[in-house]
Amino acid sequence: MKNRTWIVSALLLVWHGTISIAQDDVRPDEILFRRQAVTRLVFDSGQNLPLSSIKPAMVHDFDLMHPEKLPNSLVRWELSRGHLVASSPDADGSSLRWAGGFNPFATYELAIAKVEGNGTAGLVFAHASTKDSLSASVRFRDGKPEAVTWNVLLDGQHVVKEEWPVPEGAVLPNLTLRVQMSAVGVNVFLESEGRSYLAGVSDFAQHLDLRERARIQQMDYAIYADLKSNAQVTLTGAESCLSPGTGQADIRAITDEEGAPLLDEGRLWFTMTLRGRALPHPLQGVFSLNPSVFDLRFEGVIVFDMNDGLLRNDLASHVFRDSKTGTWRGWTTGFSALDGAGRPEVKTILAISSARDPRRGFSIMQARPIGISGAHEDPHGIYDRNAGKWRMLLCEHDKKYRASMWESDQWDQGYSRLAGPVEMDSTGTMIQKFGNKRYALFGSADRKIYIRNYPDLTPAGELNVDLPPWNEKTGTRIWPNVIPLPDGYPAPYVALMMDRVNFPGMPKPNWTYGAIYLYHGHPTKR
Repeated sequence: MKNRTWIVSALLLVWHGTISIAQDDVRPDEILFRRQAVTRLVFDSGQNLPLSSIKPAMVHDFDLMHPEKLPNSLVRWELSRGHLVASSPDADGSSLRWAGGFNPFATYELAIAKVEGNGTAGLVFAHASTKDSLSASVRFRDGKPEAVTWNVLLDGQHVVKEEWPVPEGAVLPNLTLRVQMSAVGVNVFLESEGRSYLAGVSDFAQHLDLRERARIQQMDYAIYADLKSNAQVTLTGAESCLSPGTGQADIRAITDEEGAPLLDEGRLWFTMTLRGRALPHPLQGVFSLNPSVFDLRFEGVIVFDMNDGLLRNDLASHVFRDSKTGTWRGWTTGFSALDGAGRPEVKTILAISSARDPRRGFSIMQARPIGISGAHEDPHGIYDRNAGKWRMLLCEHDKKYRASMWESDQWDQGYSRLAGPVEMDSTGTMIQKFGNKRYALFGSADRKIYIRNYPDLTPAGELNVDLPPWNEKTGTRIWPNVIPLPDGYPAPYVALMMDRVNFPGMPKPNWTYGAIYLYHGHPTKR
């Protein structure tokens, strides 16, 4: 581990030196960014990080691996040609088969190959020692999907009962029921022929707060079949996974404490928001990219622990690795305060830390407020060695969000305003070095990406972007996310930005954007 720490530190040191010599005179307003590629990850199965699954072709003792949870079940299960077939040949029957553990930030899928007769197939999320449960299912009539349902039971009594029509285009054979959990709410989809259709959404935090660690530890999920006599359901399988969701946003490079992007294993590393629906529903994701190509890879999820028994889905984070100690630190925005669970919480900027590398898999970082009062967003910080200060650029909230610069002697507390706020709407703040000089960048609602001098935030121009990630019909509050690269790459700068196109059919309020755009930046003056 010590050797690896030294290697990463050496890479960053060499990178600093290369950029300083090669790009010493470049100003960010003298760089033209041209679009190279674009993608949107919408429940991309190739990007899923597996948690548990039922794969019929790999099951050899179904009763042992996935035991029945209902006593005296009349449903018969068979493994047949890589499928799992549930039938009730003699009478109406129900069955609940254990599938795996529970993660309140996971996505769950049930793949239905075909149906005969009438009945219901779905997924149930249940507490082991209470009568609390949540369930999503597809109801069938004469072998065709008739409705999608969502139910929440508290102590065995219905507290939420939803039913939605089957979206047009969602047909058998090969229909997937998908449940996107966000701890305080859920989005339910049907996928048919590779396309996802939203069936319905529901919030339940006022009844069950699935962020509670003690509750999570007592829950699991199961596949469910409720069949009328002579009905049959053929399943391709089931799984739970960490998924990139319907869209990605708030893209920010993981860095060292001085703001140099982490180039590790030949890849840049980013935090990105995995969009759910509205503000209580997103999740902090981690991605990586080889900057010489466009091989965006979903790597993991980070949740946050404030030592109050909850795992929080906060986001818009800046994570940095302290090169001296190897500790992973940073800042995030306390959006989980908007969960609607009836807890007296205030949205604020949080300091986050972890001894474990949080870039892969499911990670938990410790979090606590840094003491800046207000519902501010998008913190991006660096240690300015020349000033001997920690500097933070954030979107300060006062009727609207506007960029302001703060500083402190410590990374996690004691901040006071140094400059700003600026006059215009701001989002996606970042402090970045171009050669030896730092600048402040941020997006805006007025179709511009602003450049300001560091640290006083006086005007320094605008970023020049060919084919920006917006048009006359879409929102423009995007994050610039500009990154200088060492020699040997196709461009001396890349930028990874997102658009603000919401997922079709999602009810308002929703922020489910977006697609991810890669830009190459080349100086216009040589």
